[in-house]
Amino acid sequence: MRVYGIDIVRGSVRSQSKRPSFALCRIDGETIVSETEVSLFRLQRILESEEPDLLAVDSFQEVAADTKELYSFLQALPPKTSLVQVTGGGDHRESLAQVAGRYNLTFNRFDPFAEARTSAQVALLGAGSRVVAFADTCLVTVSRRRSPGKGGWSQNRYTRKIHGSVRTRAREIEMSLVDSGLKYDKKDFLAFGGHSRVLFLIHAPRLRVPIRNYRGSDVQVSVTQPRLERIQFIPQTKKPQYLIVGVDPGTTMAIALLNLDGELVHLSSSRVTSVSEAISEITAYGRPLIVASDKKEMPGTVEKIRRSFNAVPFLPKSDIPISEKYELAGGVHSANDHERDAYAAALVAYRNIKNKFASLSKRIPSGVALDEVRARVIRGRSLEQALSDLSPSEVSEVVPVQVETEQYPGSRPGRPREQDEMIRRLRSLVSELYAESQQKDSEITRLRRLLKTERSKKKETIRRDAEVARLLGIINNQKRYLRKEEKRNKGLRRQLERMKTYADMKFGEDQVPLKVLDSLSRDAIRRFTTEMGAASDDWIYLRKIDGWGKNAIRELADTQIAGVIVPDATVMTPDLLNAFRETGIPLISGTSLDLRLQGSIGFCLRSALEEQYARWQEEQEQYEREKKAASIEDLFRRYRSEREQEVRKSG
Repeated sequence: MRVYGIDIVRGSVRSQSKRPSFALCRIDGETIVSETEVSLFRLQRILESEEPDLLAVDSFQEVAADTKELYSFLQALPPKTSLVQVTGGGDHRESLAQVAGRYNLTFNRFDPFAEARTSAQVALLGAGSRVVAFADTCLVTVSRRRSPGKGGWSQNRYTRKIHGSVRTRAREIEMSLVDSGLKYDKKDFLAFGGHSRVLFLIHAPRLRVPIRNYRGSDVQVSVTQPRLERIQFIPQTKKPQYLIVGVDPGTTMAIALLNLDGELVHLSSSRVTSVSEAISEITAYGRPLIVASDKKEMPGTVEKIRRSFNAVPFLPKSDIPISEKYELAGGVHSANDHERDAYAAALVAYRNIKNKFASLSKRIPSGVALDEVRARVIRGRSLEQALSDLSPSEVSEVVPVQVETEQYPGSRPGRPREQDEMIRRLRSLVSELYAESQQKDSEITRLRRLLKTERSKKKETIRRDAEVARLLGIINNQKRYLRKEEKRNKGLRRQLERMKTYADMKFGEDQVPLKVLDSLSRDAIRRFTTEMGAASDDWIYLRKIDGWGKNAIRELADTQIAGVIVPDATVMTPDLLNAFRETGIPLISGTSLDLRLQGSIGFCLRSALEEQYARWQEEQEQYEREKKAASIEDLFRRYRSEREQEVRKSG
């Protein structure tokens, strides 16, 4: 059997900011396979893939904040896996330490991994209650995975395909249910081309249903179970607990029930209680091991009750005094003197065997049901016989006992041979455990040294990797900077070559060098200025006029060039010519200049350019004179208009 135990390490299912983290202990048979820390999401994925038999918790509130979340968590568990609350359920709850104490197990309650391990161990031994929230029936729903929508040209074919897939999947599920021999009720919803939904109510537990949740392109299958009205806690073992019963007979019969740890389980009294009713009341709480009375001679009614259970009788050496009864029952609320006497009788019986129980707890190996061993010893069997009589479900690991009939040389006279054998075996066990402890201590020391070395190596590796990453980042930045500078250097070299060629052309006798501008746009002007530069004596040859604007002409004027040459006079529109005259940049046609271009530079005849430039200056002077005359005329016209308005106002 595979049992997984969990306990919260940090966080809570109720917290929105700090999600829970669990200590997970895996036990397969009697072997602890692993102990790891997982999140709630990871835990659910592990349970879904590995499907253990039991998932043990000390409280289901560690995995669910409320009843709704508990239903969802149980629904998500695999069919084979049961949730076990090892501390019991319903009104009767115990601490994990109390449950572990019944199996002689101890653990560090501040260590979540120790609590998870202990929860798994006691669940494997049969402690706790299974949490049941669903009925033993299943509802399988086969439905569409997607909606047909509003439709189009192939809407009918698309709808038939979806509804036909639902019908086909439902038939496959029905055939598997028939092959499994399960009883079911079916309800289908007809639709165009097949079924829109099919419901199967299967009268069998989910574990026996061979159907699983499925989500396809057209069809989805959902397997759910009807919820119970209340969550039930079903004990893993049906064996009742052992009790110490104190009975005070008479007209008013009182019954006090203690468990084998001396804790009060039940205390009641009644005037109309018969022997059979008392037996039924005791049976509802457990199985009596000892029946005690407060008198040195057992009354007949008490004896009848004892014989019906075949319990061990307990009688005090003398009648218990009233003062001692008050002292014994001082911490318990009793309704009358009869309940006080019954509780006092049971408590005296427990105190009489308390030391024997404490001795047994020290001698019994871990993982053994203490109550079973105690009951057998109280009934007269030796510890070895009690341990050997235990079934595999009542003990996890019991050392076999071999009793020899001969007397050992070191045995004391009059001591039973069984006791001598037990002492010899325990001494041998102590020596073996001491040797094993020494070996484990040395192994722990060696592993700690190895862990320290590995941690040092890991830290050095992390430090080296961080330094390498930092240096690689610097190298990459330098490489990017180097590539950028190389690209810039290459551009500057090209610009230098062009400028050298342009400078050489300046020294020609009847030639004027030109710098070529691709278009009259701001981006082209900025690119030209960056690559070729611009001086006050530079003439620019403009390839294209398309898309020109006044802002581009103003930006060209800011470069302080000598003038602009265009391919021919046809592109010199009045608007373009006026824009250049406004900025004072000479605009000359290159028709008669004998232009020669070589990439981004060129040249033309100096004499022809000077002649065209002189003509431009004359036209520019005439333009400015006309502009001034128009300005003066406009000024005079505005003055006359203002005077006329003043005369009209004054009358």
